[in-house]
Amino acid sequence: MKKFFFPLLGLLFTFALACSNDNGGGAGNDDDGNGTVDKSANLLATGASANDILSNEKFDKLLIEAAYVTGFRPTQEAMDNFQDYLRQYTFKDDIEVIYKELPSPNEESLTLQEIADLEEENRTAYNDGSTLAIYIYFADAPSEDDDEDEGLVTLGAVYRNTSMVIHEKTIRTIAGRSLTITDADVETATLNHEFGHLFGLVNLGTVPVNAHEDGESENHCNVDGCLMQAELRFSVAGKSSSTIKSKNGIASACSLQGQTVLKMLEQQTARGLSAVPGLDSECVLDLQNNGGQ
Repeated sequence: MKKFFFPLLGLLFTFALACSNDNGGGAGNDDDGNGTVDKSANLLATGASANDILSNEKFDKLLIEAAYVTGFRPTQEAMDNFQDYLRQYTFKDDIEVIYKELPSPNEESLTLQEIADLEEENRTAYNDGSTLAIYIYFADAPSEDDDEDEGLVTLGAVYRNTSMVIHEKTIRTIAGRSLTITDADVETATLNHEFGHLFGLVNLGTVPVNAHEDGESENHCNVDGCLMQAELRFSVAGKSSSTIKSKNGIASACSLQGQTVLKMLEQQTARGLSAVPGLDSECVLDLQNNGGQ
């Protein structure tokens, strides 16, 4: 029997080695079997993954890739607040944030298409097994749609089911105009509001249980004091934010307006409340009806 032992051991070792090298494309990257990453599930319309984000039915882990331009990393306080927000309204207990420092694109302003192109170039985290991946780009340049003469500056925007941009430079400028509001306050409000749209709010993949969508601003709430309220959206020439598109159809379901956000935060603190409001009962009911808590 001894003469068969070593050949058999070698065969087992070879098999084990082959299995250990088959990692399915690596963490955060589904491999299609041809050595390329399947990105299709992360390139859908805003709100398309609402149930997947809210429930644990298909994905029980959330992987957030926070890509930031050198010098524009978000505050740790805001990122902690953001994760608390996610745990409050979803069933995702396993949330991981990975940071990726990027060089500046050296642009005076950024279009949605340029932001999408930067994501294509730099994003590394995609859905993998039971892990759902989110990409957030913290930019050093303002939105091209800003109109400073009209006082309209964009803090953040969502443009796909797992993609959003935060205009970090603009956030710091807005926060710097207040004696009571911090960078972390504005960052938290922007992250939470924009991610509310990835939750599918309002009527953007999560169907309202009761009607509370603002009649003049699509996908925003008409309940006063809600984080998703319509007054916070960005608009140009009377057009709702949902009409702002790049040439190839990349659209922002929401572009959060700086001055109104700052006003909201200052009003909250003046009342002795937390600077960043939460979701109203109607929005919470919608999330619960679509797999959230």
